Amino acid sequence: MKMKFRFLGGAETVGRMGMTMEHDGETMLIDYGMNPSKPPEYPLQAPRIKHCFLTHSHLDHSGMIPSIVGRDRCELFTTPLTAEVGELMMHDSLKIAKTEDYPLPYTTGDIERTMKDVVPLTFGDTIELKNTDVKFHSAGHVPGAAMFEFIKDTNTLYTGDIHTIRTRLVDGARPVKCENLFIEGTYGGRIHPDRKTTEKEFIEKIKEVVDRGGTVLIPSFAIGRTQEIMILLRNLGYDMWVDGMGKTVTRLYMEYPEYMLDAKDLKAARRSFVEVKTSSMRREAKRAEVIITTGGMLDGGPVLQYIKALKDDPRNAILLVGYQADDTNGRFLLDTGMVKLHGEPTPIHCEVMKFDFSAHADHKQIVEFVRECDPTNVVIMHSDTREMFLKDLADYNVILPMEGEEFELEI
Repeated sequence: MKMKFRFLGGAETVGRMGMTMEHDGETMLIDYGMNPSKPPEYPLQAPRIKHCFLTHSHLDHSGMIPSIVGRDRCELFTTPLTAEVGELMMHDSLKIAKTEDYPLPYTTGDIERTMKDVVPLTFGDTIELKNTDVKFHSAGHVPGAAMFEFIKDTNTLYTGDIHTIRTRLVDGARPVKCENLFIEGTYGGRIHPDRKTTEKEFIEKIKEVVDRGGTVLIPSFAIGRTQEIMILLRNLGYDMWVDGMGKTVTRLYMEYPEYMLDAKDLKAARRSFVEVKTSSMRREAKRAEVIITTGGMLDGGPVLQYIKALKDDPRNAILLVGYQADDTNGRFLLDTGMVKLHGEPTPIHCEVMKFDFSAHADHKQIVEFVRECDPTNVVIMHSDTREMFLKDLADYNVILPMEGEEFELEI
């Protein structure tokens, strides 16, 4: 029995993910995101959808979900934690669109309808949809992130974004034997440094900066990265503050401890940080020894206020802990040593370093995951370096679909 697949976005590029699965007159949608660029980039328009699946809450996977679920009133299958964090991100996207005067991709009413149509499921749960079983597995990417296994005559696994190693926040994804494997290839051709070594070097740099009388500014993604860095630094004993949306995400994580490796670690980390709640507290935080704040790519959130206050003292340091996409302020900083403040390129005179705390599997980890899943067909998505996998995956039928291209697989 054949099923038709089509990527609406995120096939040969990283971001704005969306894929349809069509069979027997019904169409399902997995993820429907946006690239939060200026202006935002959206996937192709989705057809009428019967069922929708959301792997996790990052905007490039969740950002456009309300435009479909709100329109079609289809069920949205995801973990309850992903649903709650996703709702936060959806409202934030609307806020940014209004602030930047972009066309609104959906309404608050669409978000409300979307949340009413959520069917919360967790890892190990299986649902039946028209003679197809769908089982949830942990993706190891961020707390609550899921892989979907579609079980009919054969097994088809859709990974979404995955990480296969244990971090301080979540355990790694486990391979699932399948016939068809849809897997992300974000880090095709690239290898992450050893995680323990990165953590050690990161902490040593923080100690060096504090010892010389400086302040460490750590721009961080609100979802996952802020919490991981908090756990890593919790025992340093410094004057440490946390600001931005990451605070709210942390509180949501604490309500769902089952999605973390050890919720006690995050609880202890929260006690080690002062939460910035007012503008006066933000002024005080600028004199702290360590500040963790959104946004991770320096394009929004409180981070620019901190950079403005700290940029001219060479004792201070900006330590980047996340991916810096092209056309972001973070990439601009790495490439030029400047940051755009109020639209003007501004030199940064404090120290700048980047550390690899990626939540994605690297090239070797992806290849190993594929081999342990032992599929016949491998569909590589979410990557602009997919061809890098062809040599290592020569034993499999590797499919590299393009956006908008329809293809079929036996299910």
